[in-house]
Amino acid sequence: MRYRLRHTTSYTYSWAVDISHHMLHLALPELPRQRVKACLVTTNPQAGRLAAQIDHFGNRVAHLTIDAPHTRFDVELRAEVEVDAFQAPDAASTPPWEGIRDRLAGDGFPDFIAESEFVQVSPLTMATPEIEAYALESFTPGRPLLAAARELTSRIFRDFRYDPAATDVSTPVATVMEARAGVCQDFAHVEIAMLRGLGLAARYVSGYIRTVRPGGEPPAKEAPAKLPAEGGGLRGADASHAWLSVWCGPDCGWVDLDPTNDLVCSDEHVTAAYGRDYGDISPVRGVVLGGGPHRVGVAVELLPLG
Repeated sequence: MRYRLRHTTSYTYSWAVDISHHMLHLALPELPRQRVKACLVTTNPQAGRLAAQIDHFGNRVAHLTIDAPHTRFDVELRAEVEVDAFQAPDAASTPPWEGIRDRLAGDGFPDFIAESEFVQVSPLTMATPEIEAYALESFTPGRPLLAAARELTSRIFRDFRYDPAATDVSTPVATVMEARAGVCQDFAHVEIAMLRGLGLAARYVSGYIRTVRPGGEPPAKEAPAKLPAEGGGLRGADASHAWLSVWCGPDCGWVDLDPTNDLVCSDEHVTAAYGRDYGDISPVRGVVLGGGPHRVGVAVELLPLG
């Protein structure tokens, strides 16, 4: 699939900001199944100083400073990207989850060092006994890892209510678990907390999901049991989206799961960044001097080309 992507974020301030510093995780990465044909990030006002780097997780990051007074700050990403379909491994043939857990622990000397980093707790994925008990209902003794993770994803989709008013970016996973409500970021954090609580490697993924126009056909590949968005689309479209990757061992690698839509991610998801949780890779983060109370507006379109 080839897509045209547009992602705009606008901040409107009550009074002038004298100076601001921002960190952007917006520029799309080249990945084995993702080829970036064009990618342009612009800001208004333009940055006085701009620096780009690759972060610890391999993401493209921009740091910018705006040193002219402004009452509005706009960031826009425009891109064209190709995504190949993903053929998930046979879930029943993946290794038993306890074996992968043990190799990731390795009695303090893990067999897979890079992957073991994603076993460790992070600020937004702190497991509780209730969270671990929920996961263990799917992770029964000896069960293949991906089969268990796939069932866990489906249970979160069924048991948790999609409600944008229920949470904000700082809501702890324990609160989400208790309320059984939230948005894509919350569901990704909850499932990551469950997997890490069992000693498995799971990483947070930010990106985008295909926009389906009202009245259009829903995606054909592994459609969820019910289509929760009006007009036949998927939950998480028209905004930046989030899901997770679970590591299924050296032979199967990372598999991306979307608990918001009960999907194994394929060619209808475009990846922006990987991290331990949202705090590592929020699309736009900044510090401002002045401005007072402000409003934020976000709009996203990920539309197929041809």
